Amino acid sequence: MDVLELLKKYSTEVDREIGKALDTVDPEELHDASKHLIKAGGKKIRPSLVLLSSEAVGGSVEGALKTAAAVELIHTFSLIHDDIMDQDEMRRGLPSVHTIWGEPMAILAGDIIFSLAFELVTQTHNEDIPSKRVVEALKTVVDACIKICEGQAFDMSFEGKFDVQEKEYMNMIYKKTAALIAAATKAGAILGGGSEEQVKALAEYGRLIGMAFQIQDDYLDVVSEETAIGKPVGSDIVKGKMTLMVVHALSKASAEDEEVLISILNENDEKNVEKAIKIFEKYGSINYTHDIALKNVQKAKKLLIAVEDSPSKQGLSLLADFVLQRSH
Repeated sequence: MDVLELLKKYSTEVDREIGKALDTVDPEELHDASKHLIKAGGKKIRPSLVLLSSEAVGGSVEGALKTAAAVELIHTFSLIHDDIMDQDEMRRGLPSVHTIWGEPMAILAGDIIFSLAFELVTQTHNEDIPSKRVVEALKTVVDACIKICEGQAFDMSFEGKFDVQEKEYMNMIYKKTAALIAAATKAGAILGGGSEEQVKALAEYGRLIGMAFQIQDDYLDVVSEETAIGKPVGSDIVKGKMTLMVVHALSKASAEDEEVLISILNENDEKNVEKAIKIFEKYGSINYTHDIALKNVQKAKKLLIAVEDSPSKQGLSLLADFVLQRSH
């Protein structure tokens, strides 16, 4: 089974469900702004995880489809608002929503997408899914949304702060990135009728691959080619972002190297990227980052023992590996 084929298989159904929801949006300008990032594509990892988790515990795609679409809408909402806050002009190879329609309309687009997500979860109609499960899935999604906002606030608070501890960084990426992925697998397992043990295992599987996903992003920013990641190599360094690599290097560096690295992160100059990478290499921070991501994926795959062997279980295992194998 090929991972990209697997994602494509689920994304077709998810896109159809999202399209139906967004087609209700008026006026036309808000409708177009709301659909912009969805039309731009994306791998649809999160909704695929909802559907795979539902199937893995004996549930159906149909019963979890609206929640899968909701999870993708929440992810899209977070990207639109992130781009506004970070003033990023490109997303998925296209101009970001706020650069085309302006910030006020982009905020509204994010807000309406966010609202439609919750409406979709509540529209789960299937005689095999009791309303109690729908409510539990909704609670799971709501909790993830709260964490996303907290994670973004933590991330913003790290700007210009160079004494961030690894524990603090891990808490930030859990809330900002991993919480929604954990919610995807947990909600899917709930709607699929999984046992308490299965729901707990799949939620933790989602958290671990979500953590690995963000840590791998940190890693790719330094080791990838520009054409593969769609942005300049070392762009996180230029922006002065706190990544696991930076946190680790600063915790290990000599006073002199610490001063140099902080100076680089403050200067926002792409000419300094190579110098920063040399410091990362000196203290083993690049390999450390990759090893943490790898360990998370390995732990996640072991948790799949909670579900019976099936194509869906195989799909979950392949998606865990894909987190590390992707080039962007």
